[in-house]
Amino acid sequence: MLEGAFALLEVLERAGEAGLTRLSSESGIPKSTAYRLLEQLVGLGAVERRGTCYRMGSRIFRLGRQWQPHPRLRSAAAEPVRRLVRATGATAGIAVLRRGHTLVVDCTPADTGDAWAPLLGGATWPWYTAAGKVLLAQTPSAVPRDSLPAAWPRQAAVIRDRGVAFDREEVVDRVCCAAVPLYDRGQVPVAALFVVTDPAHCLERLAETARDIGTAISTALRSPRPDGHDPVAQRRWHRATGSNAGVRRPVQKNQR
Repeated sequence: MLEGAFALLEVLERAGEAGLTRLSSESGIPKSTAYRLLEQLVGLGAVERRGTCYRMGSRIFRLGRQWQPHPRLRSAAAEPVRRLVRATGATAGIAVLRRGHTLVVDCTPADTGDAWAPLLGGATWPWYTAAGKVLLAQTPSAVPRDSLPAAWPRQAAVIRDRGVAFDREEVVDRVCCAAVPLYDRGQVPVAALFVVTDPAHCLERLAETARDIGTAISTALRSPRPDGHDPVAQRRWHRATGSNAGVRRPVQKNQR
């Protein structure tokens, strides 16, 4: 039953909204079973019915917003990401690579009001975003090998050597991105820190600032979250995630 319910939810994720016939066909579940499961999901608030069509429900949205690839990622990254936005004047956030796609976990828009910034929150993008590339370079099995370009092994080696990946309008016109990996105590990154801007900015300068902020976040992820009875550990944690680590001067436009 659970497998069937998730199969229907995955079809809704791809379709946005669909009727019973399409949901049954694409999930491989008989119509009568699909209808019964969908009505149960409607009752739970996981799916909404509009006329003869179904779409994802608000309960899935609320539950999904709590997911993170590391138990302390959101708390460790929140203030450093805000510092990155202030330092660069660009939108920044956290992303992971899952099932061959880049998933935006969290995003802080710049004050400049970029028109595309609202699209990033909770969005799913192809693997070849800057964040997807910097993660894939460290975890080759995250994307099927036959879906990668022939030049990817060479590109991945360059990314690993530099510790940063770039997207120069490869995914969205007039949108560029730099991303760096975030680590806990292991050697495989748990997520990527990205900064998004327009082609007028120098991505290399943005990457330098993002690397400093990423180091601060990784340091916090490696450090145990202190309790209220250890002032030394608390100072160490706040030093890693606080307001003074890893900030460079704002990156100006047209400095190439």
